[in-house]
Amino acid sequence: MASELRNSGSYSTLSVSAAGTLTTALRCAAMGWPVHPLAPGRKTPAGNCESCRLPGHSRRDCACAAAGRWCHGFHAATLDFSRIRQWWGANPGLGVGVSCGPAGVVVVDIDAHERRLPGRESLLPGVRIADDIDLTGLASGFHTLGVLAALRGQESPADDETTLRVRTPSGGLHVWYRARAGHRWQCSTGSGGRALAWQVDIRAHGGYIVAPGTVTEAGVYEAVGAVREPAPLPDWLAGELERTKHLPPAHLPAPRPVPPRARQAVLAAGGGGSAAHRVLGVLLAEVAGCAAVSEGAAFSEKLNRAAYTAGGLVAGGHLPTDEAERMLRRAAEDARPGQERRYAAIIRSGLNAGLLRPLALGEHV
Repeated sequence: MASELRNSGSYSTLSVSAAGTLTTALRCAAMGWPVHPLAPGRKTPAGNCESCRLPGHSRRDCACAAAGRWCHGFHAATLDFSRIRQWWGANPGLGVGVSCGPAGVVVVDIDAHERRLPGRESLLPGVRIADDIDLTGLASGFHTLGVLAALRGQESPADDETTLRVRTPSGGLHVWYRARAGHRWQCSTGSGGRALAWQVDIRAHGGYIVAPGTVTEAGVYEAVGAVREPAPLPDWLAGELERTKHLPPAHLPAPRPVPPRARQAVLAAGGGGSAAHRVLGVLLAEVAGCAAVSEGAAFSEKLNRAAYTAGGLVAGGHLPTDEAERMLRRAAEDARPGQERRYAAIIRSGLNAGLLRPLALGEHV
């Protein structure tokens, strides 16, 4: 299912005339972007729990997730195709949000709202703008980001045609980039204590972004240009984000080593002697490698791909079902110990989708 959706067309189909928000949500999940519902016609997360309005309620105590319901915004984001069909199939008016951190993306959110210009020191935090520089006409995030890029001798992300860009109903722009492995970039607003530029927000860990194709009362979030996937975060922009403290403190725990049991699981899968074991072993190696990074390693996407491929191998008669599930679970548990509910749902969804498409051993997966 994942590869079928990935190759079934571009995001240009994600518009008012598309099949609906379910299609949008499934396409995003197929890209490895965990999704969660947005309130109908709005860009804010959909509520689903009366308890959320009570004092002292927290997402960790909320029963919604265990019951298969969305709640608490991007914390409910999922790649589970069956859950996505359940949520949006029964509620087609819901919008689609993407949880940026687990999706492994950094989105530069450029605002076009005309507002009173702040002091020079607030336009580009940490960058001095000389008093003799004429700021006449500077009125939006497009301008401040353009100034920053010009100072660095680079092209503004707003003009970057190598990556996914999404026009917002208010005239702003979302510029999507793929985060570097191991870099847990943080969110910010263009007017907060941590900011890249005035009227330029950063959506990363701890935040979400409206998916391309989502329709709100104000209009459509529509992809522009020809590119429909995020390009790697440019080095110069990564440097600016690091300079403006968009990385967590250095005292956070260092990456964990890959546990021996995870390596053994990969060796067992790849060394089983059959072509099926070798094919699955390559994908399980990617899952096992996620053990070295606690977040931002695209664990869900890699496990989903491995499970989808395993389902195809099972359907093609190349691998017993119980053996496939056992290998998937072992690699997942060693990469993300204690997260059985999460990885079990991904494995179940991927296997079920893969069972619908039997794989021949010579087929590329």
